[in-house]
Amino acid sequence: MRTEHSEDGLYLDDLAVGQRFETATYTVSAEQIKAYAREFDPQPFHLDEEAARASLFEGLAASGWHTAAITMRLLVERGIPAGGLIGAGAEIAWPRPTRPGDTLRVHGEIVEISPSRSRPDRGLVVVRNETRNQRGEVVQAFTGKLIVFRRPGAAA
Repeated sequence: MRTEHSEDGLYLDDLAVGQRFETATYTVSAEQIKAYAREFDPQPFHLDEEAARASLFEGLAASGWHTAAITMRLLVERGIPAGGLIGAGAEIAWPRPTRPGDTLRVHGEIVEISPSRSRPDRGLVVVRNETRNQRGEVVQAFTGKLIVFRRPGAAA
């Protein structure tokens, strides 16, 4: 997604429906899974390997919110709209767990762009992202609506 943008990020004018992008990768460790869980989602299948084996997950699994946080980091590192990643709604699903040792990458596609009629300096962009592990399996599917600004002086 980091194409034809200014130093301060991408503008609505830089984006097109069908545009695809990939992020760098991030490898998750058991220690990171447990640390995140201790702080934010202290459930046994995120904290204790024995309890996790006896759970629905049949092994240590990262919190879905941990996977979402990693996804956000990868997206920000890839290149963000000018003004930041400003969410205006989303749908999220975790079809399979993120495991220790998984290497994650986000694959995204812009599926809709709607310039605002009432605020010509911005628009709404719908992006479909899949966070996949090293085997190409989707561990998170996320469709987000983002407020994206036009390049200064380019408002229609």
